[in-house]
Amino acid sequence: MFKIQKFQKFTIWAMLGLLTSWIVSCSTGNVNTSTKQASSGAANIEFWTMQLQPQFTGYFQSLIGTFESQNPGIKVNWVDIPWAAMENKILTAVSAKTPPDVVNLNPDFASQLAGRNAWLDLDTKVSPEIRSSYLPNIWKASTLNGKSFGIPWYLTTRLTIYNTDLLKQAGVSKIPSTYAELALAAQQIKDKTGKYAFFVTFVPQDSGEVMESFVQMGVTLVDTDGKAAFNSPQGKAAFQYWVDLYKKGLLPKEVLTQGHRHAIDLYQGGETAFLASGPEFLKTIANNAPKIAQASAIAPQLTGDTGKKNVAVMNLIVPRESKQPEAAVKFALFVTNDDNQLAFAKAANVLPSTIKSLSNSYFKDVPANATTVEKGRIISAKQLQQAEILTPKLKDIKKLQKALYENLQAAMLGEKTVDKAVEDAAQQWNNR
Repeated sequence: MFKIQKFQKFTIWAMLGLLTSWIVSCSTGNVNTSTKQASSGAANIEFWTMQLQPQFTGYFQSLIGTFESQNPGIKVNWVDIPWAAMENKILTAVSAKTPPDVVNLNPDFASQLAGRNAWLDLDTKVSPEIRSSYLPNIWKASTLNGKSFGIPWYLTTRLTIYNTDLLKQAGVSKIPSTYAELALAAQQIKDKTGKYAFFVTFVPQDSGEVMESFVQMGVTLVDTDGKAAFNSPQGKAAFQYWVDLYKKGLLPKEVLTQGHRHAIDLYQGGETAFLASGPEFLKTIANNAPKIAQASAIAPQLTGDTGKKNVAVMNLIVPRESKQPEAAVKFALFVTNDDNQLAFAKAANVLPSTIKSLSNSYFKDVPANATTVEKGRIISAKQLQQAEILTPKLKDIKKLQKALYENLQAAMLGEKTVDKAVEDAAQQWNNR
């Protein structure tokens, strides 16, 4: 749910299924109520979220009730959209000029439509004082060409979840903090246990984690003109890193065919020692694999020589075609204010995007008998200070990922040399 990479991609992300259907039924049918007035004369605004029902139904019902009581002239209609359906549904609504008034997206996808002037320019609606209450780097993630198109909401940043039992069997005493150290541990784990250190996907339509690793290793993906900049010594070294791991048998063969979900399955099955994921998955592991959860501990996110760490952002967008822009902005700012962000972060085990809410003791103080989940929250919040959106905001970022991953796969399978794969990936991107 919080894999914002793909989204994780979530990714987030990832997170992590993407974009198939756009037909979503809701209590209001196919009528966009943002164009109408309630019978009482109140302004109706439609609010779309991504896959937050039923887990957070009570939270949002209370949130909306409080907002409506404080703003009697506004009524909010909440519609929750399945993760995989959101992109096609919002594209259709924007094209038909019948969008919701507030929609929950991630900056990667939202920036594509920002380039088409689909969103309200928030710099004209949100004062500098209010903007300064959000983490500066996170607000910047929802800007394009110097204009703000989104209000930051909740955040996740990857952790390294690891199986202490498996590492003991392999004799690995130091938890890797860099990709170089991970490669050494991967060889030792394979030699001693026959299992894999980790799983990462090279499926072009899935997680951008490998592409982010390039940036962490010091690779510039595109230059200021948008042309490929990764045909460089650093880019070739990053390609070589992943090719070597695969050819040495230190990555499962399914990395070429399976998505990020498989990484979680393998870890829960005790087949891998490390899982790069958000702390929200700790509860999933506890539910699905209690013995693995009991053996699990956490460490900061893996990185390269740059020390850079990723963050996945969820934001709230107000479409330019909203019939109630003032009410929509007011509601978006209410959802993302200090108090409400803190409450949602606690409910969802995510991080808030405002300075005040993040400074709360909840994200700083580790209880004496802290659980793995609690420790994960503290580590995540701490590394957020140096976290950033690692990939450039490009309207066709998925085409860049496709060029990189397809040519990486060719090199991993021995169909191309690393030099040829990098050259072809650059040409594929530049000729798109």
